[in-house]
Amino acid sequence: QVQPVESGGGLVQHGGSLRLSCTVAMPGSLFNIKAWAWYRQTPGKEREFVAHITPSFNTGYTDRVKGRFAISRDNTKNQVYLQMNGLTSEDTAVYFCNTLTSPIFTWGQGTQVTVSA
Repeated sequence: QVQPVESGGGLVQHGGSLRLSCTVAMPGSLFNIKAWAWYRQTPGKEREFVAHITPSFNTGYTDRVKGRFAISRDNTKNQVYLQMNGLTSEDTAVYFCNTLTSPIFTWGQGTQVTVSA
């Protein structure tokens, strides 16, 4: 089964930056035609959408991160990235990547991002 693997999280100070990576083990021909997205979840809350990128590299963001986060992809490596700048405590969460539309693959373990005051 396909299960994305997220990495790059950590502890960062308010206003700092992190770059998350997501690697998906699947044929490149399939990876390339899918839209990918980053999601995040905090304890007791539902997983929420953060950003997406289409096969043609169009991007979209939730208003909460627009102007601060940037999603990108490298089709040669089957990887999706999330550059996060201007981090605040409200960005503290476990971050996941997955396809934007159904069928959603098995969720990975995510990567924890913690922003300190």
